Amino acid sequence: MSCPRIILAGTNSGSGKTTVTMGIAAALSARGLAVQPFKAGPDYIDPGFHSAAAGRPCRNLDTMLLPRGSILELFSRSTAGADIAVIEGVMGLFDGAGALDERGSTAHLAKILAAPVVLVVNGKAMARSAAALVAGFARFDRRVAVKAVIFNNLGSEGHYRILREAVETETGIPVLGYLPRSESIALPERHLGLTPAAEHGAIGELTERVRRLTGEHIDVDRLVSLAGAAPDLPAFRPSLFSSPPAAEARIAVALDEAFHFYYHDNLDILEHLGAELLPFSPLRDRDLPAGTEGIYIGGGFPEEFAGPLAGNAPIREAIRSAAEGGLPVLAECGGLMYLAERLEDRQGAVHPMAGVFPGVTRMGKRLQALGYCTGRLERSVLPGAKGAALKGHLFHWSLYDSEGSDHLLSLRLEKNGKVFRDGPAVKNAFASYLHLHFGTNPAPAKRFLRTAAGRAGRK
Repeated sequence: MSCPRIILAGTNSGSGKTTVTMGIAAALSARGLAVQPFKAGPDYIDPGFHSAAAGRPCRNLDTMLLPRGSILELFSRSTAGADIAVIEGVMGLFDGAGALDERGSTAHLAKILAAPVVLVVNGKAMARSAAALVAGFARFDRRVAVKAVIFNNLGSEGHYRILREAVETETGIPVLGYLPRSESIALPERHLGLTPAAEHGAIGELTERVRRLTGEHIDVDRLVSLAGAAPDLPAFRPSLFSSPPAAEARIAVALDEAFHFYYHDNLDILEHLGAELLPFSPLRDRDLPAGTEGIYIGGGFPEEFAGPLAGNAPIREAIRSAAEGGLPVLAECGGLMYLAERLEDRQGAVHPMAGVFPGVTRMGKRLQALGYCTGRLERSVLPGAKGAALKGHLFHWSLYDSEGSDHLLSLRLEKNGKVFRDGPAVKNAFASYLHLHFGTNPAPAKRFLRTAAGRAGRK
């Protein structure tokens, strides 16, 4: 039997699907159900809210980075022991790689998973037109099963009754309820989108408020019935977790408020390949975990914590010394910013960082890069041999100025062909703005662990 599943899809970005998904996950979890949350696409921030709501790590399902079989494998593996899967879509339901390209869209994911879709609609300033909107989404691609609607951002019960009558009468699609307009459940934002759940001191209180409103205004029982009616998953051949281990190695993973942008499946893949993961905090820990044989520093918001990061000189020195000694270090985006010599924040203040790589990262006034990329290594470094291809996602506001040192990774944005270069490397340390998924790029993960094990005297 496949896990019951439901996709919460928006008509557009900003429809409220993150809040609705969070509320549904929290409401189901409060009933004693084991809820496995997922996020479509490469987002790192929304999963934090869903993890808090469900009490299980949220996983990403990205059809731009992962082939169909890998999507099915990750979904099946992650839902083992779960009663229901709640999946938040990305952007609008049909928004994908291009004007006529569904890759990467919520609709594409819904087809792969054979999952029913609940359309989340921002109903503010709308009446009968909501029926036309819903009808268009339901009929646009009949292979996508739009089974119900939830409204968001409504000012009154009376407004909801008008919307429900219009949609149900004109389209025959049931409306499951709504979330009222309320500042108490608004999710704060900043330059990369929502402020991460890891920075919310009162995430539990926020989750409870959303859960309560969901229980009061949304027919959760009917949603569970829709999820339970999903057919069995299509057949697939496991590949990601069927390969033999690469090498045993103890890998320190930076994990705190400043660094928490990781695909959870990346951590699972590292463990499957032989890693023992040792979480540490560049904000609070004074040294690397005992026995560290490699360091993995993901993305995050080092610019928001530049002062405390700069103030923790002992861990900066420990990381720099380890890298200078040849310890393998793999860093992405925020990790690159931390490993440079200096970080210049949005106010122009300059903070000393770990200094593994020469140069400075500067926060820009606008987004520097956004989208899926393919890259090619120009020299043999930690992630691969010269000429090796990497594929991932870029999303950053800062720029790295290497001050004359080499950039060893050539990147090309898929959407417009724009070319970037980054990828500083010193001994066995390598960093880039590119976020890798090890399901797409298993070779860098294996090479990372083998390098770490080799230095430790193991093969």
